[in-house]
Amino acid sequence: MISKKTKKALQRAENYFYSGDYDEAMRQYAILLKDHPQLKEARIGAILTDIAIENDEEAQALFEYYQVLKNEKDENAEAIIEGMIGTFDNALEKISDILDGALLPKETQEPVDGIGYCDFKELVGLRGSFKRAFEDIMFSTKVVISEKEDLLDFIQQLVENGFNEMAMRYIEGAAIAYPGESRIQEIIDKIKG
Repeated sequence: MISKKTKKALQRAENYFYSGDYDEAMRQYAILLKDHPQLKEARIGAILTDIAIENDEEAQALFEYYQVLKNEKDENAEAIIEGMIGTFDNALEKISDILDGALLPKETQEPVDGIGYCDFKELVGLRGSFKRAFEDIMFSTKVVISEKEDLLDFIQQLVENGFNEMAMRYIEGAAIAYPGESRIQEIIDKIKG
């Protein structure tokens, strides 16, 4: 059990991480690790902060997933994330190959900046669940959504699968793009519980 003071320091480090201030996040994690070298949350935070310096989006996605695991009280959260970090490069290459080979017609295979929502839904079908499909791609590519209905469906699926903080990021953009859309408020209310 960690003290309230340590929890506050950990929260402060996480806030710096979320805001993209990786230098300060690393400093906070270093202080925590100096005082508590066995604190798994600080070790994972420091590793992800180091990754974020070069791969911001990937590190943020891993951090988000780590928070989901912790919120679900998964006792293996640290081991799962450490395993993902250890196989990070290999996973990116495999997922890229899967997406290029399975979702793009042979004549159009070329590097892409993201996966279309229609193709992502196919991947959901192949993987058997939204959560598994999203976890597979969230470290390597973006979901490209161009239709309002698809965006709202995607955000709803994020919430239903425990990716609330990520859903809130999409909601911020959706609220600007579609002011007055009642379903956005319904999703926000669902997140707040």
